[in-house]
Amino acid sequence: MENVNLKINGLNVTAPAGSTILEAAHAAGIRIPTLCWLKEINEIGACRMCVVEVKGAKGLVASCVYPVAEGMEVRTNTKRLLDSRRRTLQLLLSAHDKKCLSCVRSGRCELQELCQELGVDDEDHFAGERNHYEPDTSAVHMIRDNNKCILCRRCSAVCEKVQSVGVIGPNNRGFATFIGSAFEMGLGETSCVGCGQCIAACPTGALYEKDNTDDVLEAIADESKHVVVQTAPAVRAALGEEFGYPMGTDVEGKMAAALRRIGFDKVFDTDFSADLTIMEEANEFLERVQNGGVLPMMTSCSPGWIKYCEHYYPDQLEHLSSCKSPQQMFGAITKTYYAEKMGIPPEDIVCVSVMPCTAKKFELQREDQYAAGVPDVDISITTRELARLIRRVGIDFRSLPDEGFDDPLGESTGAGVIFGATGGVMEAALRTAVEKLTGKELEKVEFTEVRGTDGIKEATYNVAGMDVKVAVASGLGNAKMIMDKVRSGEADYHFIEIMCCPGGCVNGGGQPQVHADVRNFEDVRALRAKALYDNDAAKTIRKSHENLSVKKVYDEYLGHPGSERAHQILHTTYVKRTIN
Repeated sequence: MENVNLKINGLNVTAPAGSTILEAAHAAGIRIPTLCWLKEINEIGACRMCVVEVKGAKGLVASCVYPVAEGMEVRTNTKRLLDSRRRTLQLLLSAHDKKCLSCVRSGRCELQELCQELGVDDEDHFAGERNHYEPDTSAVHMIRDNNKCILCRRCSAVCEKVQSVGVIGPNNRGFATFIGSAFEMGLGETSCVGCGQCIAACPTGALYEKDNTDDVLEAIADESKHVVVQTAPAVRAALGEEFGYPMGTDVEGKMAAALRRIGFDKVFDTDFSADLTIMEEANEFLERVQNGGVLPMMTSCSPGWIKYCEHYYPDQLEHLSSCKSPQQMFGAITKTYYAEKMGIPPEDIVCVSVMPCTAKKFELQREDQYAAGVPDVDISITTRELARLIRRVGIDFRSLPDEGFDDPLGESTGAGVIFGATGGVMEAALRTAVEKLTGKELEKVEFTEVRGTDGIKEATYNVAGMDVKVAVASGLGNAKMIMDKVRSGEADYHFIEIMCCPGGCVNGGGQPQVHADVRNFEDVRALRAKALYDNDAAKTIRKSHENLSVKKVYDEYLGHPGSERAHQILHTTYVKRTIN
């Protein structure tokens, strides 16, 4: 690629042709502040925080969209620029609800951070008329508070461009502009899929998940209840970021220790039910292949993806695996098999899940998720909520010893843990399906072709003389491309894995917030996914069908994968929904 030479603050800099001043400055170790910019998602130069001086240019230019040129001279830190940025922040604050102490993002708010850096206080420098908005609480999973919105449009950009949902965007014009849905509907009235990617993109506290930590503490305090907790694979790869660990640090042991100290009666692992999911899903796939069932079969682990399919592809629901997600399978087996084994009435068990996902809050309220006549899962909290809960009860996370999960629902394999990365469900399923089809043990369990953070991956494997073509998609924009091919009949796949969030659950809408300065220049998804693949590689048992506890559940209770009882407890149905 051709390079250009320029000067930034008197420093000689070389940058690829076509890159922006912002990117060139970052590569040279010079930080230019931003608020609205998300690389390849929201590149609109709207907030004016990133303005710089370019010799010969008229006025200040937005560095996030201004391309570099040969011989260009740029200044990023003059008094004029600092004054301009302060004035921009003061104008933003003039229409902002400055209740920082009660804000969920306090201490992690990009607007607050810039104000501290540039010495901007909460004085009303531009006092005048203000709009007031009632927070939108209509969605099951989140709250939208436009009183804290700075109109950066990062949320609407990720909703439309990345997720192909587009249920939020700017309404009205000028001073009356606000982010909302069509016809001012509440978010819960729209075809929002609950992915939470808008929350992950928001630089302030305008968007946040509904907090269920009080419900958790209330359940633990009730001595008549047996409270168990399950933790999703991706949580262990990100929770440490909340406590100062480098991104991609696996804190599984400390997480289990923290949960035990919070007061849960049993600390279990969703990886167990991920292995259980593979047993049912692989069996379902083989039955479809051998008996002329509907192909391609699609995974059903991601509730955001399932709701998207129900809204936007209701005519394609027969392609979905009937398996419940690992979260729901875990709750179902807890309140049937585990309840019977422990002699505890299902209604006296409270099942709490810790998930990287906000859509899980919607999933636990879905129909056909009551294997024991009570909800499979009672409460779902995000990784962020768990971090808040740990702080709230006074646990020093970094000083905790590494501890393991409880038996019997804490045993898992390497196949279970990689569920948190895009391609992980496919790889786990292949490890089992290939051995079942061939009757031979795999010499190499890694299926590297479906690994990586690419939005769409394809591979073909010759298994027992049959070419099995698979596809993996993450992010609903990529899912749409796959689904359009399936709908038109162009797709010749046998098995498709789809995850709602780009990169999979490691990049879920409930994971720790990542500052745009990091998000724009680091591959967050790859760093977190590496923790899961390393965890897998270190396991003694790496195939779901070799999980001894799962085998025991089938021997003692379910019979075999795909049995009538397994279908009653571990499988579900779907609903055709409209688009709003």
